[in-house]
This record gives sequence, C-alpha cells and structure tokens, in this order.
Amino acid sequence: MKIKRYLWIAILTITALLDIILPGNTQQNTSSKTLFQTSTFTALSIGLYEGNTNFKQLKKYGNFGLGTVNYLDGEMIGLDGKFYQIKADGVASVIPDSMTSPFATVTFFKPQILINLEGQINYQQLQQLLDQRLPTKNYPYAIRIHGDFPYLKFRSIPKQTPPYRLLTEVVKEQSSIFELRNVNGTLVGFRTPKYMQGVNVNGYHFHFITENRKTGGHILDGQFQNAKVELDTLSNVEINLPKTAEFDQADLGDGKPAEANRVKR
Repeated sequence: MKIKRYLWIAILTITALLDIILPGNTQQNTSSKTLFQTSTFTALSIGLYEGNTNFKQLKKYGNFGLGTVNYLDGEMIGLDGKFYQIKADGVASVIPDSMTSPFATVTFFKPQILINLEGQINYQQLQQLLDQRLPTKNYPYAIRIHGDFPYLKFRSIPKQTPPYRLLTEVVKEQSSIFELRNVNGTLVGFRTPKYMQGVNVNGYHFHFITENRKTGGHILDGQFQNAKVELDTLSNVEINLPKTAEFDQADLGDGKPAEANRVKR
C-alpha cells in the first residue's frame, strides 16, 4: 500500500513538472510585473519586419500590450486579453492566434497606482505630469488611460514588401494620419527608462483604440480631459530574440535606433 502511495505521489510530481517545462502548455508563462517583448526596437528600426513569435505564444506572456504584426502591417494593441491589428486604413480587427509579430511588448496588467489629472492637458503635458508622479524612473511601467478625449491624433502604416526600408523612412513617407474629436476609448502604453533605448522605445509609447474597437493607432498628439491613469510597475524584463537568418546577420550596433526612436515618438 505504501509503495502504491509513493508511486502515485511520484506520478503527480512528474506531471506537475511536465506542465511547467513542456513547450506549448496553455498556462501563463510569466509572472505579473514582467515586461515581455519579442525582438528589439533596434531590430525593427533597421527593417527586420518578419518575426516568428505568434499571438498564441504572446498571450502566454501578457493580456495587455502594443507593437506591430509581420511585414509592419499596421499597429497592434492588446487590451483585456484581446489583440487588435489596426491597418493603414484605420480599421481595427481581432488578430488570429496564428499571425506573427516582429516586435511586441506585453504584460499581465495589474495596476497599483491611480493618478487623476484634472483639467485639460495636451500630450506633452501628460508625459511631464506623469514623470512628476512616478515613484522612480528606473523601472518600466505599463500604463492604461481610459476616458473621453477632446482630440486625438494618431497614425498607422502600411504593409511592407522586400527589400525593406528603414523604419524612419516608412514612418516619414507612408504614415496614414487620423484625427478624432470628442472620442472615447483607451490608451495602452509603456514608459521605459533611458537605459533601455534600442531594446525598446525610450520614454512613453502609446497606442489607442476606440471604445467600440473600430479604429485607433499610434498616438502622436492629443488633448486629455480629467485623465484617469493606471500604472503597473514592472520589475522584470524578458526578451525573446528572433530565430531567423535575417536577425543573425543584422548589424544592430550602428546607432540607427536613436534616430528611429525620435521618429516613433
């Protein structure tokens, strides 16, 4: 009887271990307070627009985030466990699990800090006021802003084809610009410290989607009325680098990320 009992305990222990280590299991692959990203912003900025991480995999690392999809085909935003692609025509649609991303940043969003910014402010003032309220600037933050916005200006960019151009050139010459007034919806974003430049977008980076999930894009400017801001401090960073020949052969140390970062913001 004791032998059977110990055998049963051993089987349960092995099963638990397999649940942890086997690839493709459906449980959460990372804890909260972790910023998980696929590839780096440096790689995206020099034209590495094809990745091999799909959204089924990304969902194991976060229910909240932003980035893009393969071939730089529009903007990506993740909110409440659903991920949306916003193409150059401004139309948002749910991303299938099989679609892949060359660059994405996600986390399991659990805000600890609520900041109420009274009155009307512009996008630059929003960033300045948030900087004044942060407990420290040495950690990344996930940020959600929900509400009614008097004015928002945002963009998306079209699908690219080889040979791929630099991100700075694509953003400058091919961006589709949209403006909405008195719109309600949600901003999803991150603030990363300066020392992460090249790994991610330095400073603030926001994508927007309307309440009805019909349109949105990368935020360029806006007006915010009585903004309610939720922040989640992230104390861990995990990066999944692409396993592609293009990434293997890329020159990632030529200074282009700094230029791309200025354009992206």
